Amino acid sequence: MKKSTPMTPELMPTLSAGRHRTARQGACFMEFASYLAGERWSDHPVCTHPLLAALARDVNDLTTDAARGDLMPLVTRVIGLNGDDWRIPATIAMLAASAALPIASMERQRALAAGMLGVLATASTPQLEELAEHAFAQTPDSERWARAYLASTALSRPFGAHAAAAVVHTSVVGIALACVADADARLAALLERAIEATRAIVHPVDAAEPARITLQLA
Repeated sequence: MKKSTPMTPELMPTLSAGRHRTARQGACFMEFASYLAGERWSDHPVCTHPLLAALARDVNDLTTDAARGDLMPLVTRVIGLNGDDWRIPATIAMLAASAALPIASMERQRALAAGMLGVLATASTPQLEELAEHAFAQTPDSERWARAYLASTALSRPFGAHAAAAVVHTSVVGIALACVADADARLAALLERAIEATRAIVHPVDAAEPARITLQLA
């Protein structure tokens, strides 16, 4: 009898929450990506930008079991999306925060608003400003609070990798726990927008014409 190969359907991992030691136990989104990319089994593969990978892990874990399989078509699309362009973390963080801000709890709204202002203070572009403006228009109180808070503190550190990761995690939790009927769909849409925005930066079609970032309407 012919032996099965690692890529036969019966041995393909099942997309599930959390970390897994082997493919036989299942796979989170990024473990599956490492598997398909031919890398060592890991939820932190080198084939994907660390912040995009963090977003994918959070979306995977906070999507309901019933809807997690819908993320499968996105797994291959994160492979090969990495680089040190400063626009990648700034864009991912802003996309996540602007998607969560209108529906998150007040406490998370304030944290996200401060994070968005941090992005703009460190890495502002017209597209990022447009994303922030659209989100703030729906939650003006959060913007006022964040501006007052930042003005009253002595914080002067630039918006870095740790802050971007915190914004992304807070955003995904905020969407997952929001009082909306389509949280799973919103999480999937956020991940897809982040993937496409990262792809536009890493593999620009035309460097003279930056790709537009689709606004998320609450």
